[in-house]
Amino acid sequence: MISYAIRRTLYMLPLLLIISLFSFALLQLMPGNYVSRMKMNPQFDQKTIQAMEEYYGLDKPFMTQYWFWIRGIVLRGNFGISFATGLPVFYTLFMGDRLLWTLIISLTTMLFTWLSAIPIGIYSATHQYKLSDHTFTFFGFLGLSIPNFFFALVLLWILVAGFDVGKYGLGVGGLFDNRFIGTPWTLAKVGNLLWHIWPAWLVIGTSGMAGLMRYMRGNLLDTLALPYVRTARSKGLTEHVVVYKHAVRNAINPLVSMLGMSLPGLVSGSLVAAIILNLPTVERAFWTALLDQDQYVIMGGILFFTLFLLIGNLLADFLLAAVDPRIRYD
Repeated sequence: MISYAIRRTLYMLPLLLIISLFSFALLQLMPGNYVSRMKMNPQFDQKTIQAMEEYYGLDKPFMTQYWFWIRGIVLRGNFGISFATGLPVFYTLFMGDRLLWTLIISLTTMLFTWLSAIPIGIYSATHQYKLSDHTFTFFGFLGLSIPNFFFALVLLWILVAGFDVGKYGLGVGGLFDNRFIGTPWTLAKVGNLLWHIWPAWLVIGTSGMAGLMRYMRGNLLDTLALPYVRTARSKGLTEHVVVYKHAVRNAINPLVSMLGMSLPGLVSGSLVAAIILNLPTVERAFWTALLDQDQYVIMGGILFFTLFLLIGNLLADFLLAAVDPRIRYD
């Protein structure tokens, strides 16, 4: 397993290099850049614009720009300088604990999604065509069909207009109420964080939870119809043992493989929630860079999301080996 992990880690390097090259090329094909917007602003003179182009290397050919950028990453860990802030890309993307909060929100949302969807899917499959199954199926399709941005707006409206949470001294949006910002950690501050973070769990995790629930239900129904399950029942094993010890372990394998894709999906899905719920995450900084055509910040964000995907796939492989003892990587 250790040798497999080392090989997979080494495979990531050329893949990241190829993705960075294609992404850099696509950015070059975009009409205009940050400096071209400055040219339309009469406040900037030609000398200032020319100096900025020389400083960022925009006056050089595409491959020269890419070579300087990738060499800075490899030799000095320098991802470039932001056009908008004049600060290093790493600081622009991750300043103010953005990376920490992005990881916390993404991982806790994934935990909430899986701990909710898997049991519901199992229950729905073992109670096929009953009222509870139809109810979960209805809410599953509802969760898949409602866009995240609309659900976030409706949820905020319900909390503010329906429950009038403001009269209880509770705010919506952000991660803390104003009175807790910058204060030491206490039980009250943790409680306030949980109050602010559960809407993000619900908004980001709803579509993923609905999909996982449907996958789990379908896989388990297919597994329960296999001959070895009928054989287990004929041997006198209890239904609980048949379902949870034998059927679920096989039915959950494809879902574990999907785990690698769910991590970047959570990150991209949290973009809308981060904007509407005012969450201090990396996605908001990346969105701002896209609007500003801040080239090096965009590239830094793409590499971050790509690395997130690769790590998620590696984690999924390890979990699949833990769930299914037939799988070996050595």
